[in-house]
Parts: sequence; structure tokens; C-alpha cells
Amino acid sequence: MAETWDVQQLVADGYARVDVELDWVDGPRAGLVDVEGTTHYFQCYDVDGDLDEYVVWPASEAVVALEREQWAIFVRWNQRYEAGSAGIESHPAHGGIDARFDELAGLLAQYRQPPPGARHLVADWRFDAGDRYRADGTDYWVCWSLVSPSGE
Repeated sequence: MAETWDVQQLVADGYARVDVELDWVDGPRAGLVDVEGTTHYFQCYDVDGDLDEYVVWPASEAVVALEREQWAIFVRWNQRYEAGSAGIESHPAHGGIDARFDELAGLLAQYRQPPPGARHLVADWRFDAGDRYRADGTDYWVCWSLVSPSGE
């Protein structure tokens, strides 16, 4: 298990909690998080499998509301799954399970693609000791820095 950090210390150190997880493969790949006071999408840039470089772009308030609605559907499913009352086959992302989840996926697909000019940032990840998935986000936090011009 990854080292966990105190939430107050994370905030003091400039970390932001990931609000919505959209993809996780060997680490955070995509989601929504606050960047400089505004909610942004982030997506792994995947240069040579590097999980530290990301493209980041702002999300409108209306889109964020839809993302949070879909996230809440997932979190409710995950609570049932963790409690043993739902199986993996009922995961809403499989399609045809939750009509609203499916509708939101269709509405949000266009916003989840990085636009031209998206910023390239480097992520430093930390975890808190809370539940993995919760209505207000995840148990992981990020602090962003600029990509080094030399790639180092």
C-alpha cells in the first residue's frame, strides 16, 4: 500500500484531491481535478509509459456537474460492490446497466478529449487514508509542475 498523508498537510503542501477518476491503469490516467482554482481534465500523456506527464485542460461548470453526476453513480455502485451486494458484471461502465450513466457517457465523450493547446504538466501523487472512492473524490491527490524543457 502507498504511503498515506494527512489531508491538512496535503492542502498545505499545495496538493488537490482528484474529484473524479476516469481511468486508472497502474496509476491515475485520467480524471478531473482543481488546477489553479478551476476544475480541469487531466489525461496521461503516456510518453514511454511515463505516468507523471499529463495534458491538462479546463472543464466548464456545466460539464463538471455532469461528470460529478456520473461519478456519483459509480461511487454508489462501488459501495454496493465493496459490501458484496453487487458483482463486477453490474459495473455501470459496462453499458446497458444504468441508463443515466450511459447517457452521461455519450454527452461527456467530446469533452474528455484534450483540445489543441492543452497544457503539459508533471504530476506528483500522494494518497490520504480515506476510502478509495467517495462522493467528493478519490483518496489520491496531485501537485502539478511544469514539464522540464529538456525532458528531464
